[in-house]
Amino acid sequence: MKRFEQLLAEGESEPTEGWDFSWFEGRATESRPSWGYARLLSQRMAVATVALDVQTGGGEVLAIIENPPRHLVATESWPPNIGVANVNLRGLGARVVGVGNAYLPFRSNTFDLVTSRHPVTTPWQDISRVLRPGGTFLSQQVGAGSNRELTTFFVGAHEVGEARRPEHHVQQAEANGLTVVDLQAESLAVEFFDVGAVVYFLRKVLWTVPGFSTTRYLERLRAMHDLIEQNGSFTSHAERFLIEAYKTD
Repeated sequence: MKRFEQLLAEGESEPTEGWDFSWFEGRATESRPSWGYARLLSQRMAVATVALDVQTGGGEVLAIIENPPRHLVATESWPPNIGVANVNLRGLGARVVGVGNAYLPFRSNTFDLVTSRHPVTTPWQDISRVLRPGGTFLSQQVGAGSNRELTTFFVGAHEVGEARRPEHHVQQAEANGLTVVDLQAESLAVEFFDVGAVVYFLRKVLWTVPGFSTTRYLERLRAMHDLIEQNGSFTSHAERFLIEAYKTD
């Protein structure tokens, strides 16, 4: 077995740019939603003419589509991700725009498709504004209380807010002139097989334990290491939901 200090060093040294999670292979697993977002994304993009992917990260998910629309734009707010996205999306002819998460700097009624996977925030008003009448918004979202077990292990009992509940997003969509045609939610097992994988995950998915650092949480990390050594893994649950809506006019 690797020593605690070595595992911490491995989790701390891995770069966090983009949303490529291949480093976790053999060290952590996460079940995937049954609806298959990547497949749905490919299908919707294949029949779109002008499309926008919001908060694309490093463009890793968008890059898998086989038939891009004639005009494809992606937005991203974190500077290190913008460079990664430019590389990943070059083959699709996509334009990557660096922009904050709360605003879409595009003309009204521009896109017939807007997509977003795991957005930090969902700017419903702007999404509705930039969609053409009859246009579609497709998104896979992180639900309320995602990885609650992992957060609780490090910070103790905590309140789960309403902002990420599916019902809240339905209300926001409808309040901004969109009609929701599909809503699905699932709770998915996430299993960590070493504490290094936990460290890397918490560095990459920052909102799980706000203010995380190995120095600040050293004793809890040591306890996590001991627990995984004893039980073989630590299991948490990722909350995910799919929402699809269209603009009527």
